[in-house]
Amino acid sequence: MIRQQSETDRQFILENMFVAVMDNIFLLVLVTLLSVVQNVFFALKVEKECTGPHSKPHSAAFERLSCANRNCMDTYPTFLAVLWCAGICLSQAPAAFAGIIYLVVRQKYFVGYLGQTCQSTPGFLFGKRILFFLSLMCVVGIINHLMLSYGGSDYKEYIQTITKAASTLLLLP
Repeated sequence: MIRQQSETDRQFILENMFVAVMDNIFLLVLVTLLSVVQNVFFALKVEKECTGPHSKPHSAAFERLSCANRNCMDTYPTFLAVLWCAGICLSQAPAAFAGIIYLVVRQKYFVGYLGQTCQSTPGFLFGKRILFFLSLMCVVGIINHLMLSYGGSDYKEYIQTITKAASTLLLLP
C-alpha cells in the first residue's frame, strides 16, 4: 500500500515537472518549429528553381536563390542557440517575440535576395540587430545567474521587465 502510494506521488510529481518545463519552453518550441517550416519553404523554392521545366541549374535566378538559402542556413545555428539561451536564461516571451520577428525579417531577406541584392540589405541588417538583442539577453541572463549564485542578488524580475519593454523596440526600423 505504501509503495503504491509513493509510486502515485512520484507519477504526480513527474507530471507536474513536465507541465512546468513545457510552460517555460513552449513558445521557444513553437518558434523553432516555425523556423523549420520556413527552412523547408526555402529549400522547396531552390528545388523548384533547379528542377522546373523552364529552369537552368546555373541560371542567375537559381544562383540568387541558392545563395540566399545558403546565407540563411549559415546563420540558422546561431539563431537557434541565442533563441534558446535567451529564453531559458532570461525570459521566453521576449525571446520568442524576437524569434518571430527574426523569421519575418529572414523571409524579407530571402525574398529581397530574389530581386536585386541591394533589396536584401535591410533584412540582413535588421536580422543582425535581432541576433544582437538575443545575444544580449543571453549574456544578461548568465550574469544574473552568476550574481544570484555567488552574490545572493537576484535581479531577474527587473531584467525581465526591461527586456519585455525593450523587445518592442525591435519593431522600429
